[in-house]
Amino acid sequence: MCDRFSPMHLSSDGYSSDNSDFSMGELENASNQPDFGLLFDVDGVLARGSTPLDPAKKAMEKLKDANGHLKVPCAFVTNACNRSHDKARQIGNWFDMEVSPDQVIHAPTPAKLLRDLHDKHTLVIGQEHRRDIAEDLGFENTCILEDVREAYPLLDYVDHEYRSKLAREGSTGNPNFPRVEAVLLIGEPTHWEGNLQLLLDLLLTQGKPTDAPSDVHQVPQIPVIACNMDLVFMAEACMPRFGHGAFLVCLEALYKKVTGKELHYTSLVGKPCEITYRFAEHTITKMARRMGINKPIKRLYFFGDNPHVDIVGANLYDRYIKQNALNAQNGNAVDSTESSGNSSDDTTSSPPSPSLPISRVIPTGVELNDQTVEHCLSMLVGTGVYKHGTEVNKKGPDGKVVYHGHRDIAHEPHLTNPHKYVHDVDQGIEYILERESMLAH
Repeated sequence: MCDRFSPMHLSSDGYSSDNSDFSMGELENASNQPDFGLLFDVDGVLARGSTPLDPAKKAMEKLKDANGHLKVPCAFVTNACNRSHDKARQIGNWFDMEVSPDQVIHAPTPAKLLRDLHDKHTLVIGQEHRRDIAEDLGFENTCILEDVREAYPLLDYVDHEYRSKLAREGSTGNPNFPRVEAVLLIGEPTHWEGNLQLLLDLLLTQGKPTDAPSDVHQVPQIPVIACNMDLVFMAEACMPRFGHGAFLVCLEALYKKVTGKELHYTSLVGKPCEITYRFAEHTITKMARRMGINKPIKRLYFFGDNPHVDIVGANLYDRYIKQNALNAQNGNAVDSTESSGNSSDDTTSSPPSPSLPISRVIPTGVELNDQTVEHCLSMLVGTGVYKHGTEVNKKGPDGKVVYHGHRDIAHEPHLTNPHKYVHDVDQGIEYILERESMLAH
């Protein structure tokens, strides 16, 4: 980790403890303490690729006190897949401020909560640093596709050059390669054709592709975790680029074409799924305590540029917390003090998720800061995927709305409507500071 940041102290559960040396300034006067937090998407909101946007620079200056510390607890929630300390350093350099690695929530980050899968032999799909990222999440026994390809060299036959190399040099493989017990898809890989072929082979053989299944329609599926369902994302190009969601569409289509069944996801992680926003609230509360804020966080503002991802996700979480509150009012919620074994004064077990598909359920028995937020307010900016004045829910030639979301997230067009549209994040911060009576502070 860059020595710009103070070392992070990790508790036994792998989370950064609140007694870190990292300082964000302290707000000793309770009357000045905010009871809200700010969540920012990165691409299209704060930056385009590696270049920060000027309105974002202005916005961050408005959030600093006289000493350059943030006045409001903030976190950065992106569906990209990087090492958190790398992204924290980049954001810190963009805006000339200290950013802690645990302020950065990437698409896979909430997979820290999937502890029942952490000890399984897990295939990690993605690109650079994918193994490091998986291990940082808590996965203890990982492999990558190159390991599978080396163990079963006859499986990847899409690449003609590779096929010719095998014919010339021969191959031995490793039939004793351990069974793959779970698949963690943290981001789109390169060479999709080879990844899709080997992934399908593993899914059709329960992770051990040494013998063909007698009936592909009857093979039990190993756990699959997908992080980031974005079909497209905005970078420096004039048009959105394929995201991890495009790769998932290919995998789902192939699996169904071969087996006749839908691919089952054990967990979907990343925006717009509720688990990511719940983890973001947990992070904001941690940041608030680190700043000396004693008030419970009551409101979250989420800045995003993609109505179908950022805004839908914020609105889904707003619905989730209101349903939780209604359950508690009706006496249906579990005791929030119930612990999974690692008790702490600062964290409680997460209650069951209300009325969510199995792939989006927030696991129980995991320690998270209290869920205190009452409203999650979505802020849509026009500096990324969304262009102001364009129709969000566009219709195809058949007159039906073209839905770009994941198949496990029901199409509810009204959820793309933000709490407020702003031209850019600077305009949005002005609005929030005025709304929260903080412009004079």
